[in-house]
Amino acid sequence: MLISLIQSKTIKQTLLQEIEESKRWLNLEKDESTYKRDAKTIGLINLVLENMKNPDIQVCDLIESRMILYQVCINEK
Repeated sequence: MLISLIQSKTIKQTLLQEIEESKRWLNLEKDESTYKRDAKTIGLINLVLENMKNPDIQVCDLIESRMILYQVCINEK
């Protein structure tokens, strides 16, 4: 149980760092494609962080379904 809690905390810290790094790049980059990629990354990480609190949600399945949705949107363009 303690190991699981530590791993969860480490994952959360890593994801929060990724959000901060993506936000930093958003402020530096003006290229629209970079902006869209980083905005989606931030959105995906926030979604994972929100759902990590619920043990009934399979986070990997959630990420996979969101990535499929992104692919469908890209293919429609």
